[in-house]
Amino acid sequence: MEQDDPTEALTELRERRLGALELLQVAAGSGLAAYAVWALLLQPGFRRVPLRLQVPYVGASARQVENVLSLMRGRPGKMVDLGSGDGRIVLAAHRCGLHPAVGYELNPWLVGLARLHAWRAGYASNVRYLREDLWKVSLRDCYNVSVFLAPSVLPMLEAKLQAELPVGARVVSGRFPLPTWEPVAVVGEGLDRVWAYDVHCDGLAREAPFSPGTPIQAAVDPGAPASHTGCQTQ
Repeated sequence: MEQDDPTEALTELRERRLGALELLQVAAGSGLAAYAVWALLLQPGFRRVPLRLQVPYVGASARQVENVLSLMRGRPGKMVDLGSGDGRIVLAAHRCGLHPAVGYELNPWLVGLARLHAWRAGYASNVRYLREDLWKVSLRDCYNVSVFLAPSVLPMLEAKLQAELPVGARVVSGRFPLPTWEPVAVVGEGLDRVWAYDVHCDGLAREAPFSPGTPIQAAVDPGAPASHTGCQTQ
């Protein structure tokens, strides 16, 4: 009786093409793994939120973070990130002098990850990450607001911002612009683009005279401090 050679068996296994049933098994296994990640990391925060208000987590890139900060750097007042994810924007905001810096995130796993990042960076006692629904958070004392949300929820976000933000507040929206507000500055290109909006004396940001989605170009120095417009009319 011949003894099997493990090397030959391994070579044969590597060279063998997968059949239809095996491919189906691989696909099913991959799907189950993806679902497990969703169930453990993302779903817990969504269970308490209506489907129409749910926003999937996509972390901001380093360029997106810098573009946000370029439109907030040097401004006074509380800074908040709505849907703060792993906390990278809040941490960067504190580092560039925006105090206090607070992140609101409903997913407990992401809140824990954000706190871990802050602890590793030595800022655990300087920034706050709160597990709260951004739709229920009061924004009446917030003067610098960053958002990276899906277009489907931005009309509702506009209503909340308009009703709650104080005069002089600035909102910076990443990836997608607010649908009816007119930006005072735009920085970046493509998915790295961010839009800045200011709240004026009448409590409203001016509605844009163009259709939503129309590109706007503004020459803004990313390293220059953003001005605190307060009640000035654009």
